[in-house]
Parts: sequence; C-alpha cells; structure tokens
Amino acid sequence: DCSASLSNVDNLKREFALKAAATLGYLSVHSMDKISFHAMHGNTSTDIAGLITSKDAFYRSLSKLEELEFYGDVDIEKAILSTPSLGRNDGLTIIISDFLTESDWKKAVDYLIYSKREVLLLQILSDEDMNPKFNGRMRLLDTEAVDVLDQRNMRLKITKGHMLAYKEALKDFQTDIKKFASKRGVHFVSVLSGEMIERFVFQKLAMIGTVK
Repeated sequence: DCSASLSNVDNLKREFALKAAATLGYLSVHSMDKISFHAMHGNTSTDIAGLITSKDAFYRSLSKLEELEFYGDVDIEKAILSTPSLGRNDGLTIIISDFLTESDWKKAVDYLIYSKREVLLLQILSDEDMNPKFNGRMRLLDTEAVDVLDQRNMRLKITKGHMLAYKEALKDFQTDIKKFASKRGVHFVSVLSGEMIERFVFQKLAMIGTVK
C-alpha cells in the first residue's frame, strides 16, 4: 500500500513497510522460494522488480523498493483484483497497509482466498494513530486529500470525549479485522511503526508460524 497514509510526518510507517517487505523477501529467497513485490497506487498494482528467484536478483530489487513513492490514496480491492499476476494456488500473499481506508479491502482478501492463496495482513500503525495528541479547535488535513479544500479535511473542536470515542473506534476497528481474519483462516499482525523489525519477525511472525 503506497498511499500517503503510509508516509506520515516522520516516515516511520513507510520505513517499516519497506523493511518488512525486504526482510520477508530475503527470508523467502533464502528458503529457495520465488517472490515478487507489488506496489499499489490508486486502483492499480505494479510488479516493480519481476519474478525474483535468486539472492542476486533480490539484492537488485532493493533499489526498486527504496525508490517507491507514497502518495494519494489506494483502493486495495481494485488494485488486487486488477492484477492477475498475483498468482493462484499455493503461495503466500502479504498485504502491507494500515488499512485506514474506505476501500473494501476485504473483497480483495476473499478473492485471494478463492484463488487458493494463503494470506497475511500486516497492519502498520504509528504512535500518532494509536495515541493522537489533539486538543481544542483544530483543522485536520487528510494525508490523502487532493488539496486543502478536499471534503476529507475537517475543522473540529476536539474534546476528551472525542479522544475517548476515537480510541474506542480504533479498538473496534482492529477487533473487526481480527474477527474477519480468523473466520477466513487469514493471518493478521498489527505492529507499531517504531517497533524493531527483529521483534516483528522473530516474535510476532514466529508466533503465527509464518517464520520458522
């Protein structure tokens, strides 16, 4: 997911997304698996480095990852459904996103399951996502807004009640993803952008069996 939402002020979400993709890619190639990296922009998904079958090809692909730009919004459903090269039958598809989107990404997951793919949802949230520090009258600018007049931007008077409601909504949002994933046999991992990549790989992924 190369939306602006993943490229917040401190860029930690973007950095973690790229580190996670690179780390999982290396582990796959090391295990003699074939991999590909797909960047989602708007309604499309682009294979940025082709089919990677060796460590040499993997190392060459890293420059493509580093060059990725994060901007605008992404419709995960349309991007995945329009990309037949994502594969069928055996194999694992990892969707890296914060899933803070209005697109119906669940339909994309159902499509992948129908295509007999194993699916891992990796949610990356920033500390600001989890614990926003807003108070009083503010003008909130959506990172995926086209301009300052975009209707997604809002003027609000933020109170403690709003903050409590936001945290409750975020909790419900994550619970919904967990329930959806559990019903479909899909793996779901949520991480903070400031988390050490080693902890993510050797603790969280090992716990669900993705890394052995």
